[in-house]
Amino acid sequence: MTDAAIPITGDEQADGLLTENPLALLLGMLLDQQVPMEWAFRGPATLAERLGGLDAASVARMDPEEFVAVCARKPAIHRFPASMGERIHAVCTVVAQEYQGDAAAIWRDAQDADELRRRLLALPGYGEEKTKIFIAILAKRFGIRPAGWERVAAPFSDAEPRSVADVDSPESLARVREWKKMMKAARKAKSDPVA
Repeated sequence: MTDAAIPITGDEQADGLLTENPLALLLGMLLDQQVPMEWAFRGPATLAERLGGLDAASVARMDPEEFVAVCARKPAIHRFPASMGERIHAVCTVVAQEYQGDAAAIWRDAQDADELRRRLLALPGYGEEKTKIFIAILAKRFGIRPAGWERVAAPFSDAEPRSVADVDSPESLARVREWKKMMKAARKAKSDPVA
């Protein structure tokens, strides 16, 4: 058993990186679409291994095509390594330029949840749902709860096991998977209320 805040990848080192490196957490959430959660959140560790570390300024300085080639190397970091590689490069560029390379400044320096929401939505690849889930991850897994987070992250701020924000053990991961399967069968989005 790992002490990681999000024991999701099945790999203690990859899970640990999500806890220790704020950029890894930000990029794991970015990758969490159209692939299993474990694969998405393992992506930052794969990149760190291939690059000799994971640093926003270093990635931002790389030629975008060269970086995409790193992402596409087998095993690829995502089902769509080119488009996700471009997004990762773009996010790292924003973090390097606007937050001096410190991804944690995005949430640490936000005055409240509304400002945090705006900051996350300004990142390439972060839409409304991804932003809400990320705010819920910060609150539920890391105890970072800016004023108004429950409202801004709703419905992901509730107790329903609906996203990666609710994963704290293999059992909770299974509950999230079951909930997603149930929603898919009912053709509902994970943000929809349970009937």
